[in-house]
Amino acid sequence: MKNLKFLILLLLISFTQGNAQPKTVLGKNTKKILFLGNSITYQGTYISYLETYLRLKYPNNKYQFINVGLPSETVSGLSEPNHAKGAFPRPDLRERLKRIFKKTKPDFVFASYGINDGIYLPFDQNRFDKFKEGMQWLDSEIKKRKLPVVYMTPSAFDEKKDKAYAKVMDTYSDWIIAQKKDQNWKVIDLYWPMKKALLQKREKNPDFAFAKDGIHPNKLGHWLMAREILLYLGQPEVAKTENIRNAISNYKNEKNLLLQLVSEKQSFMKDAWLTATGHKRPKMKEGIPLRSALKEAYIFDEKIKILAKQAQ
Repeated sequence: MKNLKFLILLLLISFTQGNAQPKTVLGKNTKKILFLGNSITYQGTYISYLETYLRLKYPNNKYQFINVGLPSETVSGLSEPNHAKGAFPRPDLRERLKRIFKKTKPDFVFASYGINDGIYLPFDQNRFDKFKEGMQWLDSEIKKRKLPVVYMTPSAFDEKKDKAYAKVMDTYSDWIIAQKKDQNWKVIDLYWPMKKALLQKREKNPDFAFAKDGIHPNKLGHWLMAREILLYLGQPEVAKTENIRNAISNYKNEKNLLLQLVSEKQSFMKDAWLTATGHKRPKMKEGIPLRSALKEAYIFDEKIKILAKQAQ
């Protein structure tokens, strides 16, 4: 009788975990999670890490992670005269946001802007004001649609590349953080934790860098971003993990294939979403038609679901 009760308890724990939600911030009815951002979001590695971890921990959840990050984009509407050697101006989120919402119909939004908005020049109050105006506009557009949103500070800009611009990003990030109090925004700080980690690693290795170009993080940098988001979503167990492999090490070997499948799916879906929603940035990969991409993604999701349950 005791063994039967113990077995029932284990089954209940397993069922509860599989159907649980990562913190209430996402809401129990959340399905489509939209990521707005620039080239770092388009890279998409941190989104793949998020999806992999959450699918392993909550295998019965049916989240759809939608990446519409666009390289070079700003919310300030600014562009330096010689951007891309004069080939094209930086895209402005205002040009495409309505189409994004119409096509994706999200339940929840994560947004990260700032690193391009100072346009890689020393601090200028007019540029800073344009950035703040752009963020205020974005917030009004999201709230107009009654969507929950979390803003993320940009990933750290490496001061070894440009000390002046690193200070610009200090200021922009601090302003976003301050909106938690000033406007009751939901904010995840990616900037300062990454900057702190960078300085700590350089104490042992002066040549260490998360980003060779000072901007675009490597896999370790993307994990730091994903980790801060997961902590915000109520996953304290990832606090001391240094990479995605370490974070999912408690799951069975299928995790390696699961991460690969998630990354492959995210890779073709981000281009499909960008093509379907439209943009003005040249030299972007043409995505497959959205209907075909969604069918293909469904096949991937079924495989991912099976692997996630096997990995428990």
